[in-house]
Amino acid sequence: MNTTTPFQQPPQTVRRLVVDVVDARNLLPKDGQGSSSPYVIADFDGQRKRTTTRFKELTTRFGTSPSSSSSLTLITWSLRSSSFSARGEEALVYYTLEKRSVFSWIRGEIGLRIYYYDELLQEDDKQQQQPPPPPQEEQPPGTEQERNNRPPGMMMVEEGRVFEVPRPMEHCVPLPEGPPHSPPRVVVVEESPPPVVHVQQEPTLPEMCGPPAPEMQFHPERPNGDYSPKDISGKKTSVETERVHPFDLVEPMQYLFVRIVKARGIAPPSDSPYVKVRTSSHYVRSKPASFRPNESNDSPEWNQVFALGYNKTDANSATLEISVWDSPTENFLGGVCFDLSDVPVRDPPDSPLAPQWYRLEGGAADQNPGRVSGDIQLSVWIGTQSDDAFPEAWSSDAPYVAHTRSKVYQSPKLWYLRVQIIEAQDLNITPNLPPLTAPEIQVKDLLFVAGEPLEDSMILLVEDRTTKEPALLGHVVIPLSSIEQRIDERHVAAKWFTLDGGSYCGRVYLRLCLEGGYHVLDEAAHVCSDFRPTAKQLWKPPVGILELGILGARGLLPMKSKGPGKGSTDAYCVAKESTHTLSTLESNKVYTSSYPLLVLTRTGLKKMGEIELAVRFACPSLLPDTCAVYGQPLLPQNALSPPARGGTAGSSARCRHEDVAQWLARSEPPLGHEVVRYMLDADSHTWSMRKSKANWFRIVAVLAWAVGLAKWLDDIRRWKNPVTTVLLHILYLVLVWYPDLIVPTGFLYVVLIGIWYYRFRPKIPAGMDTRLSQAEAVDPDELDEEFDTMPSSKPPDLIRVRYDRLRMLAARVQTVLGDFATQGERVQALVSWRDPRATKLFIGVCLAITITLYSVPPKMVAVALGFYYLRHPMFRNPMPPASLNFFRRLPSLSDRLM
Repeated sequence: MNTTTPFQQPPQTVRRLVVDVVDARNLLPKDGQGSSSPYVIADFDGQRKRTTTRFKELTTRFGTSPSSSSSLTLITWSLRSSSFSARGEEALVYYTLEKRSVFSWIRGEIGLRIYYYDELLQEDDKQQQQPPPPPQEEQPPGTEQERNNRPPGMMMVEEGRVFEVPRPMEHCVPLPEGPPHSPPRVVVVEESPPPVVHVQQEPTLPEMCGPPAPEMQFHPERPNGDYSPKDISGKKTSVETERVHPFDLVEPMQYLFVRIVKARGIAPPSDSPYVKVRTSSHYVRSKPASFRPNESNDSPEWNQVFALGYNKTDANSATLEISVWDSPTENFLGGVCFDLSDVPVRDPPDSPLAPQWYRLEGGAADQNPGRVSGDIQLSVWIGTQSDDAFPEAWSSDAPYVAHTRSKVYQSPKLWYLRVQIIEAQDLNITPNLPPLTAPEIQVKDLLFVAGEPLEDSMILLVEDRTTKEPALLGHVVIPLSSIEQRIDERHVAAKWFTLDGGSYCGRVYLRLCLEGGYHVLDEAAHVCSDFRPTAKQLWKPPVGILELGILGARGLLPMKSKGPGKGSTDAYCVAKESTHTLSTLESNKVYTSSYPLLVLTRTGLKKMGEIELAVRFACPSLLPDTCAVYGQPLLPQNALSPPARGGTAGSSARCRHEDVAQWLARSEPPLGHEVVRYMLDADSHTWSMRKSKANWFRIVAVLAWAVGLAKWLDDIRRWKNPVTTVLLHILYLVLVWYPDLIVPTGFLYVVLIGIWYYRFRPKIPAGMDTRLSQAEAVDPDELDEEFDTMPSSKPPDLIRVRYDRLRMLAARVQTVLGDFATQGERVQALVSWRDPRATKLFIGVCLAITITLYSVPPKMVAVALGFYYLRHPMFRNPMPPASLNFFRRLPSLSDRLM
């Protein structure tokens, strides 16, 4: 089967990048006279342009008027859409001037508007952009051969996928054809090559190449419940390569692809022909054909792709039959036959296979083979699920499922809408106010959340509440698309808006803006997948790509019944990225693990099966760049200050969850409301006795090291191990005599602890911890309370019992808080003279300690105190020390509580 590539002429356009230099402020004086003469140079891909010089100005605007600026236009042929905005979507962004070196003294900010636009390439511009071709005779021999045998190219990461492109990249733009015998003319534009990515590529997993190994077989749940993830990767050896395949995490599955395009000259013509595709193990039927307007019915079109399961062992003797039939009469209209051993194999990034015309032939049993005529255009090849045609193909693995390919769902772009009500005039208020009394409107910042597309409107109602019944004075409707957007703290001018309501009702003075410098938190903070601001201009480039391969699921429980004693499940997976998960993955390493599917119901914890995943964090950035991310703020710069600033937020987290759920429900296929709420962890703020216990034990685990250290010191001072106690005495003497070793010794101890715990590092990404979640032995009544609605739907007696239990728990918390307050008040009582005798004693002891420390060397005091603390138990009184008794006798304010 020969392939031909259609040659079409793309539009002749050029993309221009505009750098609009607005102003610069807070610059550093450089001329020795307290000022500077700044100018701006823009350098992009070898093109350099310069603005005019502003003499003797430290805060300057580049332009002839306060509203003007200096624009620099550059030409570019390849531009990342995430770097700059298109014309009309740009915003003023202030960038901090960076130092050229460590010893540079730089200060100030520069305000820029950067955008791009496309314009038609004129004939003169084409000649300028086209480099002169070198003479034919000057090319060394073997140039074409070297170009064809060019080594593998570099890596380009875009839109979450990794592709391999030649080095350097070349765009071939055909120009109008010349004489018939002249070669086609092209314009070759060189681009800057992207960086090379070195990735540790893992070989094919054992279970992908043959029967599963014994250690990878599914084992039933043990009696005590096995809820921990298991490593199923087996033994692997890392092979370094520069090419990353987007689909190498999952098992490659071969398919026989059949693309049916159209037919011509079918006799006899049919109003609704269809195509049958038959192999030794599959039989499929195409959809009815369609016809173009004003064309005869002998040229039907299908434009349909089939992906049939392919078995290489049966390919030598198998054939593929493609036939055309008439739908109403089931008459045979012709067909073609292929030997599967001759079908070509295509593996991306190979070019797609072009369809070809094949003559329709009659069958062997046809009594009149001459009546069959016409041609059919189709293409047949063997590929895998990484083929470009697989997303649109009808798959034999899932013939009754409409959606068999993974899809990416984008969350809605949310903006903070800031509304500041300043003043109102000419309101028609009822004249029943006391003398010298005027209506007042408090200046207040209101904060709402608006989602794109900004097609809604904000409705502002003005009411008179001086009477018992609120009276509507007027309203105003403001489209969100007309509100100004800002991404920094610049001032937004307020405007007057006339109230509607029949005749003239007055006007209100409002300051409105859409805040793009903040991140609208639409999910729980501990599972948040994105902290970027709303404005695209403030986004930072990614440091890597998270690749997830879903290998399969085992032991799933049936969700619906197909018949007596039979059940099935139409399972699909929904994955959401979390930044905390990425920090636990090593770069460019494949983790292949099996995780239990757990669900917490009203009856307790239940295992629904297991899922096998392959995860890799492909990080093309260098190690210093990746580590520098840990030092960057998690939220945008504007988010460091609260967006409301004393105002009120007009949209709660529950409303934002509903907005996201409604947005994703409009996708195809739609995501269910319960799926979105589960992925966003929308119920994380609700009360749960189980979660409260889990958080308490988390605090206990965090403080466990301090408790362990205290127990170790107590064992040392009790001389339970005399050798250890003597060694500690020697170490204490060394540190006291050489105090400059204390800090390095402490950090060395931390390093040794980290090296020691390296042996116990997690080998695979962690899953759900049932013991940490307190889900293994939870009280049924507590679970029933956790799944209760708000407000409660339980009977009053049960609610009263739970309320009493909650009061008992709150009483314990109240007691602990009172104990903390008592200890703090006793510390304050040392110098507050509430107990005059205690304060005199404390001041006298402090004076004695001061005189002693002034007269005795500090090292001697430290040695004496240390040896006194570590003295043998035979020299120690079993009663509490006098200092502790003195502290316990100090007064507090607990006796003054009512």
